[in-house]
Amino acid sequence: MKTVSPVIGQLQVVSGDTVRVPISPDEPVFAGHYPDSPIFPGMCLVEYARLGALLLAPEAGLELAALESARFRAPVLPGDELTITVSWRRDGQRWRCSAHASTGRGAVATVRLRLRVGGTA
Repeated sequence: MKTVSPVIGQLQVVSGDTVRVPISPDEPVFAGHYPDSPIFPGMCLVEYARLGALLLAPEAGLELAALESARFRAPVLPGDELTITVSWRRDGQRWRCSAHASTGRGAVATVRLRLRVGGTA
């Protein structure tokens, strides 16, 4: 299945468990999202966590099975650099991923994902 992403930034792998992405003021999601004081939508943080997890996946062919939780702690603003660090735990034939997102101002979100090998239940 082809997915469409609402974000345009290019993730850069920093290490085996960390990716980074600049949050461009040109991100389309900023249009209309608090125009006088824009903040990056939480669902877009979840999307960057998903994309980062897939880049750093412990095995090939993983896809999102579920968003288990998301906790947003602080806003992400245009021009911020987002750093996402992931940790993995195998759970039977699935993987659980915990993604911790931060900017230069500190922690902004924790996202927990469940992933599976594509095509499996």
